[in-house]
Amino acid sequence: MGGIDPNSTKLATSLYRQVAEVVVPVSCPEVAEMTKVFENVFRSVNIALVNELAQLCEAMGISVWEVIDAAATKPFGYMPFYPGPGVGGHCIPLDPYYLSNKAREYDFHTRFIELAAEINERMPYHVVSRIVGALNARGKSLNPRCWCWG
Repeated sequence: MGGIDPNSTKLATSLYRQVAEVVVPVSCPEVAEMTKVFENVFRSVNIALVNELAQLCEAMGISVWEVIDAAATKPFGYMPFYPGPGVGGHCIPLDPYYLSNKAREYDFHTRFIELAAEINERMPYHVVSRIVGALNARGKSLNPRCWCWG
């Protein structure tokens, strides 16, 4: 929680403590906003990493789920993330782009963040391709005229 001055931070922190167990005051609104953006970018980057690992494991014939479960036994320094059709929610898909755009104002290029966004953007197509392949392998097919992209 970061207010525009110490008193506003104190008042806002008191208000939020009525509904949240933990409220962490910071020096200003910019630090509070960057913290939220950083948390979402952290998740986006780690989701991209596991999505790419899932594709590699698929190509190598290795279970990504077994790899993640085994890695999760490490008692420190590892947080499991799971592959999927991309990233969900409102913040995680948008915050990396927001931060990258803001970084350009400071003549800074966020290549790592942008690469993660690219990987995550490709995942829906990869998942659909896998579904189509699995259906075709079972003698089922999708009729594109019946698809509803709503």
